[in-house]
Amino acid sequence: MDNELETVQETKVETVQEIVKAPKKKSASAKRLLSTIGAGVIGSVLTLGVVANTDILQASPQGTIPVTAPSTPYNVQQTTVKNPASLADMVEQASSAIVGIVNYKSSGNRFAQNTEAVKSGTGSGVIYKIEGDKAYIVTNNHVIDGGEKLEISLESGDKTTAELVGKDALSDLAVLTIDAKYAKSVLEFGNSDQLRAGDAVVAIGNPLGLDFSGTVTQGIVSAVNRAINVHTSAGEWEMNVIQTDAAINPGNSGGALLNSAGQVIGINSLKISESGVEGLGFAIPSNEVIPLIEEMTLHGQVERPYIGIGLADLAQVPPMYLQHLPQEVKGGVMVASVDPLSAAGKTGLAVEDVITAINGTDITSPTELRKFLYSQLKVGDTATFTVYRGAQLKTIDVTLTSNKTTTE
Repeated sequence: MDNELETVQETKVETVQEIVKAPKKKSASAKRLLSTIGAGVIGSVLTLGVVANTDILQASPQGTIPVTAPSTPYNVQQTTVKNPASLADMVEQASSAIVGIVNYKSSGNRFAQNTEAVKSGTGSGVIYKIEGDKAYIVTNNHVIDGGEKLEISLESGDKTTAELVGKDALSDLAVLTIDAKYAKSVLEFGNSDQLRAGDAVVAIGNPLGLDFSGTVTQGIVSAVNRAINVHTSAGEWEMNVIQTDAAINPGNSGGALLNSAGQVIGINSLKISESGVEGLGFAIPSNEVIPLIEEMTLHGQVERPYIGIGLADLAQVPPMYLQHLPQEVKGGVMVASVDPLSAAGKTGLAVEDVITAINGTDITSPTELRKFLYSQLKVGDTATFTVYRGAQLKTIDVTLTSNKTTTE
């Protein structure tokens, strides 16, 4: 998406300054390089980080991640799609719950007395719940991130302003609310675990901005449980997604991927944009969306274990920092920064330590470390880190705290 529609970019993590106190013989340029490639503090930075307006991402399959189904069916108050007689009937009934989202940000000099909010991007959203005087909308985090004003456009032509309830950069999901009087209907979530390759699906959203609002595209499920790498503000993250050949374009982000019954089985999020590549769109499965948006609605964020370290991939670390590492060490991640008040800081993890395993499981990349941390461990657990400090092998036990303690 361009400036008028949706900015396509990959947001890198903020540079951690002076994270390595190197010996004098190490060059200043090498220190700057290690600082730059630090992948962010593990924990709250990941949950509050940005995938800024990224509809078109370069992605490569890396295996699969299991979909976690909710223990109980999601409770919605009403559903628009009831026994549609045709595809057109289904689309007509579902479309009133699909909204357009315009993200406005301030322009000009931030020190000026008067700044003007300008449109920085557009996307889509799905009304999924009406509760009291509020209607709840799920969308992508990258659609709303950094917005000072979020304008909602409804099928009726009405416009209103949304309030942010919660967001999560890693899952690329966000929850908004609007006054319930603007919501004519909601959409029900389906069970994404029941999807099979070849199932028919429909995508509804606002590709290329609101001029094409309510665009409907049809296709099939190309694959389920597809794992792709995406860039977040905290480094790379592996997302579990539904692959579809239904056309998904910039502006479709946050819109609905529907099954033939008109149920939401995915939230459209990504596509691969390369020369000669077509029909590779991706949606976040509904069974992953449901528990995450419930937690965001209750707490404003997704709770995850917090360590308090920044990471650098060994492949990106200058050789001078690895000269004392034993030759038999072929993989791992380097600690690029440490929050001194975090569990890592209090238990002895240090800058330039190379982590090679957690609880006996080999770690070869920052993505693997994050995946293990968030899928195998929980707040309060004690994790045993195998690290090399130069040539010395050490084990360090870290009791994991909550990312919430760093943001509340």
